[in-house]
Amino acid sequence: MYSSRKYLLGETKALRSRLEQVRSFAVQMPMVAAATADKLAMQRVNQLIMDGKRSLRDELAFFLDKLQHPATQLSPPSMQMQYALLKLRFNALLDQLDIFADVFTQRGEEGTGIWMAGLDIAAKNALEVKLLKGKTPPLVTYLDRGHGAAIRRARTRLPGGHENPVAIIRIPRERMVGSGIASSLIHEVGHQGAVLLGLLTSLRNALQRQQNQHPQFGPALGYYERCISEIISDFWAIAHLGVGATAGLMAVVSLPHYFVFRVKMDAPHPFPWIRVMISLAFGEALYPDPQWQSMRSIWQRLYPVERQSQAQQELVSDLLRALPLFVDTVLQHAPPQLKGHTVPGLFPVKTRVPARLRANFQKWKGRLDIWKKASPTLVFAVLGQARADQAISANDESKLLKALFQHWALQRVTKV
Repeated sequence: MYSSRKYLLGETKALRSRLEQVRSFAVQMPMVAAATADKLAMQRVNQLIMDGKRSLRDELAFFLDKLQHPATQLSPPSMQMQYALLKLRFNALLDQLDIFADVFTQRGEEGTGIWMAGLDIAAKNALEVKLLKGKTPPLVTYLDRGHGAAIRRARTRLPGGHENPVAIIRIPRERMVGSGIASSLIHEVGHQGAVLLGLLTSLRNALQRQQNQHPQFGPALGYYERCISEIISDFWAIAHLGVGATAGLMAVVSLPHYFVFRVKMDAPHPFPWIRVMISLAFGEALYPDPQWQSMRSIWQRLYPVERQSQAQQELVSDLLRALPLFVDTVLQHAPPQLKGHTVPGLFPVKTRVPARLRANFQKWKGRLDIWKKASPTLVFAVLGQARADQAISANDESKLLKALFQHWALQRVTKV
């Protein structure tokens, strides 16, 4: 019969053996050079995993010494508790490994790895707005099932309590490859950017003041306040992409009517119908053009409010009445941390005016060399406008983007 001490000694040695099989991503991720993630991102992730491995190895060695030393006085429950905690630490390390494995293993897939590298670069471009240039964390992207994107922000907590060293953006596979992917990608970038700029707290405070000053809009403004994290992320996409952001959003939330009008007052996302209307309102305020009213009419015809319950119609009416005030509050917002800038002033909105995007598309047609010189977010904006104008087919758009993804990926490697 094993004693409790011998049993735990064997289990702890087995745990140590499994720990030694944890390896750096640098020695196990096959991928072409152009598909690799940002060098700093790889360094930080590998450092996180290897530091965790070394720390746990030291703790296992210390525990084994205690178990093997005849003078150690430990009760079986105490020994079991220490072993159980070590096993939990190991599982937390494996959870971290799996999070980043999802990111890096796809880089070895032919084609997909290049797309991911290209999207990494587009995400970095979208995050480095005024006041954030040179101060942003590394970003990496990966594909997953589902129709929605998501982000695990840098500097949030990973399993085990360690700080996440990079921002990880999950992109739905069904969005690849077309300019609509940019709407999802840059929305998630906006979550990271809004936190880095401290916008969420200042905007909530501004909206609370508006509720006090305009009590007739209080409940509606309160709803917008609760959803401000998602709304400002949608705004981030609009400010970079123009109409392409709203078109992409409409594609993502084009669901059966029940889901488009399903309201959860405590949910972080605005319900899809009003979310699109908010995006249209911001787009029209930033880039006046008849296209916004046309898109609004399309959305209202596809999802008529009149078919909903009286309570839903009244809620929609209240939210729409407060929408101009809400939009103006966001557009005029200039908290101290923005150093004299308004929120729109952080973004390249002057270069996203529809007339300029249309002119760029006409000049750039058939000129891949010109497309390659433009920033990724401007490329997506020009293509998004062209798609909205039905000036480019989905097939031609996809071919162009694949070529540009490869160019951006190679550019990072070769520094051309």
